[in-house]
Amino acid sequence: MKLYILTENCAGSKFFAEHGLSYVIGIDGQKILFDTGHSDIFLKNSAKMGIDIEKDIQTVVLSHGHWDHGNGLQYIHNKKLITHPSSFIRRFGKRDFSPVGLSLSKSEIESKFELEESKMPVRLTENLFYLGEIPRNTTFESKTTTFTDDFRNDDFIPDDSALTAIVNNTLIVVTGCSHSGICNIIEHAKKVTGISTVKAVLGGFHLKEYEKQTIDTINYIKNNNIKMVCPSHCTELPALAAFYEHFRGFQLKTGMVLEF
Repeated sequence: MKLYILTENCAGSKFFAEHGLSYVIGIDGQKILFDTGHSDIFLKNSAKMGIDIEKDIQTVVLSHGHWDHGNGLQYIHNKKLITHPSSFIRRFGKRDFSPVGLSLSKSEIESKFELEESKMPVRLTENLFYLGEIPRNTTFESKTTTFTDDFRNDDFIPDDSALTAIVNNTLIVVTGCSHSGICNIIEHAKKVTGISTVKAVLGGFHLKEYEKQTIDTINYIKNNNIKMVCPSHCTELPALAAFYEHFRGFQLKTGMVLEF
C-alpha cells in the first residue's frame, strides 16, 4: 500500500498546502482518492507527484461533508463518489453561524458523479474498506460539538468516517477528521475487518488541547500497541506535541509518499 499526501495543512518542499486534507491510497492495483481539500491544490500537487486524477482515479471517498474535505469536488467529475447520506446537510459553526458544509448541493453532486450513499461499510478493493457510520461507544469521545444545523441543533457530524487497509494482516487506519472519535474509528475498523492488530493511524484526529480526551486517546493507542501514530490537519499544536512526546511520529506534509 502507498499513501500519497496531496493536501495537508503543512507544505512539503515545492508543494502547495491549505487547511484541508486529500490523500490517494494505492492498493491492489487501484488508486482511491480520499477527500479533496477545499480548492484545486490536490490536483496541482498530484500532477507534481505523477498522479493523473482524471485518468488514474475512478473512485472518490468523502470522509464527511465539511468544506475543507469536500469543496475540491467542484474540480473533478465523472467518477464514483462514496459517502454517508448525511454529508449533504447544511451545517454551520456555532460561534458565528458561518457555513462549514459543502459548497455543492446534493443535486449538483449527483449531476457530476455516480453517487453511492452508505451508512454501512463498503469494500473498495480486496484490502481497502470505507468504514461507513462509526458507532460512538467510548466514554470520552464525541461528547461535545462546535457545529450546528439549520435549526441550531447540535451537529455531531454523523457522516464522519474513515478508511482502513489490510497490509500483512495488520490494519492501517486513515482518517479525515475523526469527529466520531479516533478510538471509535479504530474499534470499528477492527470489527469491519476482523483484524485486531493496528500498525498505523494517520490523518486528522480533531483534538485541540492536551486535556482528558487527548490523554485518554493516547492511553488507548498505547494499550493497543499502535507504533506509527501521525495526527495531522485538524489536530492542533498542544495535542500534536503530546502525541509526539509519546509516539515520536512525524509531521505529514504535502508531497509525501508513505509505503506500508
